[in-house]
Amino acid sequence: MKSHIPMSAALIVLALSLAGCAVAALKKPNPKVLMQTSMGEITLELFADKAPESVENFLQYVNDGFYTNTVFHRVIRGFMIQGGGFDADLVQKETRQPIVNEAGNGLSNRRGTLSYARTMVVNSATSQFFINHQDNPGLDHRDESSGGFGYAVFGKVLKGMDVVDKIAETPTGSKNGMQDVPVTPVMILSVKVLE
Repeated sequence: MKSHIPMSAALIVLALSLAGCAVAALKKPNPKVLMQTSMGEITLELFADKAPESVENFLQYVNDGFYTNTVFHRVIRGFMIQGGGFDADLVQKETRQPIVNEAGNGLSNRRGTLSYARTMVVNSATSQFFINHQDNPGLDHRDESSGGFGYAVFGKVLKGMDVVDKIAETPTGSKNGMQDVPVTPVMILSVKVLE
């Protein structure tokens, strides 16, 4: 006995199948960037699906060449490495307006993740970012208060954690009233989007 699907049901199945294909085609892969530092290359995946405003902001700085010849100005082994705001003389660069903090996106500040630095003001992130050198759950979103809102994760290291480790091990000291500054500047030579 032949089974047979009514024509209307077959058309619905075909329409749903085509819709599924269209949705899959529309979902673009997350962007990737290559960060060339004076200590080696770091390849990052940016979570546009989970932190769209954060990623858009970062990519605009990348495409503007903002990060070229900036430094990792705050390095704490076993915690994080922070950069993206100062030149080699520790002169702070002028930034665009702050963005909305997307720390409530469900992502955790785990080793190798990329997050935005900010002040005690929740929505104050601009260009500065950090790469977590270890799992830092204390930086995750807990509540809506200034202290509990957390730091927005918007990417992760795909390749180059050995470079992050090398940077984290670099000797640091005080300079221009700042703590944890690498004695020998660790340069971000360039950041570019990978096709």
